Amino acid sequence: MKHSPPPIRTALICVSDKTKIIDFTRELHNRSIQILATGGTATLLKNSNIPVREVSDYTGFDEILDGRVKTLHPLIHGGILARGQQDEAVMSDKGITPIDLVVVNLYPFQETISKPSCQLSEAIETIDIGGPTLLRAAAKNFEYVTVAVDHTDYLRILDSMKHHQGGVEPKLRYDLAVKAFEYTAHYDGAIANYLGQLNRFENDPVANSFSRTLNAQWIYHQGMRYGENPHQKAAFYIDSKASLGSVSSSHQLQGRELSFNNIADTDAAIACVKQFDRQPACAIIKHANPCGVAVHDRMYCAYQNAYKSDPESAFGGIIAFNHELDEITATEIINTQFVEVIVAPSISVQAIKILSQKEAIRVLACGQWEPSSLSLDYKRVEGGLLVQEADNELYKQLTIVTNRSPNPSELRDLEFAWRVVKLVKSNAIVLARDNMTVGIGAGQTSRVNSARIAALKAQDAKLELNSAVMASDAFIPFTDSIDYAAAHGISAVIQPGGSKNDAKVVAAANANNIAMVLTGTRHFKH
Repeated sequence: MKHSPPPIRTALICVSDKTKIIDFTRELHNRSIQILATGGTATLLKNSNIPVREVSDYTGFDEILDGRVKTLHPLIHGGILARGQQDEAVMSDKGITPIDLVVVNLYPFQETISKPSCQLSEAIETIDIGGPTLLRAAAKNFEYVTVAVDHTDYLRILDSMKHHQGGVEPKLRYDLAVKAFEYTAHYDGAIANYLGQLNRFENDPVANSFSRTLNAQWIYHQGMRYGENPHQKAAFYIDSKASLGSVSSSHQLQGRELSFNNIADTDAAIACVKQFDRQPACAIIKHANPCGVAVHDRMYCAYQNAYKSDPESAFGGIIAFNHELDEITATEIINTQFVEVIVAPSISVQAIKILSQKEAIRVLACGQWEPSSLSLDYKRVEGGLLVQEADNELYKQLTIVTNRSPNPSELRDLEFAWRVVKLVKSNAIVLARDNMTVGIGAGQTSRVNSARIAALKAQDAKLELNSAVMASDAFIPFTDSIDYAAAHGISAVIQPGGSKNDAKVVAAANANNIAMVLTGTRHFKH
């Protein structure tokens, strides 16, 4: 990479997002830099009393095709791609002036297609052609040209010019060039994703929901000390549009650096408490599975009940809340257990002060989330990627199929258990009573084994199972799970239904005076 070029003398500016462009351009003008601009950008700058030369005047070629062709001209691209002295003779012969700074951002394609009323013709017209060409040319020639796609970089450029006699340091030019290629790659990927869904699989309604190719961009957020195990290198990448209420949007307030496993488990913890909105909820997660979940009118009690669900597994767990963490709950946590991560939408000032007594605890504020919306879920396999809609549906309809209907407290606990079992690895069984889990069986190859483990968890925690309820993430295929539940005093069961043995399973429930509710929705989680 070469040394800093001569001072910037000519800048080309063409922006859709005009944030801070007037102040930036005025600073360029104050440095006696010639400003070239197109269309709306030129008009804005002129109206702000900043001298500007329109590209069409500079090239002697008017915009044509309703503005589709503006900057595609040798005077423009020759000026951007010129390589200093190497091309000086050609530049002189053709009367081309070097363009040292290119400031461009693109038509708002993604904003356009996000509108429910957007038609294909409208989307097509917001596909930028000249802009990406300018950016790629400038980024390719970063040894001689500075390129900017983001208004947050304007001050960086001005500061570098201040300290490098009007030029921009090589390291910054390179960084901005990479950013420009990342920007155009994301833009082109969005176009391919959108167009790839249209009229490609018109006779296949399932395939029509997905694009021919999947283009996604993840931004490097931080390096990890290691991955799942110390011999694995790892890094954390985030979505630039990560929504509030996620580990990717979280702000770490204190504690050690998050590990790979911390991040994965925190994601699972947040997903669990997102199932509840009205009452304070607490979830304690270990190895991506809930080991204790509870809701209560007081957050302090929600935490206590979640911890009582399985204090043995809670050691070194991840604790998540769906409401702001308060002082009394924070005090109870540090007096009760060893915890790796605490995450909540927000943390009160008093709670932060209490938690600071245990400075190693990682404390995250993730922001208050909006109700769940349709999104995609990804699972990597060797050589491929499984993509599905996120599991946002709770149930289709609650149908009572036994002779006895659940009483109000049973129905409340059934719905609570159903919200929890959705987040437990399959095969999943959740036992619950009084709005708290009393036993969780996760990830077994046999559903009845999950039921056995859930009951053992309750026994170890000295929790009462009599009149508790049971949730199963998928249909119960045999009567053995019902027999086992009855032997432990389970009074009501919630499950999807759909097994060929449903009639036998319902009969077993009736024989044991167990109320059973079917949801019509399965929640496998692998």
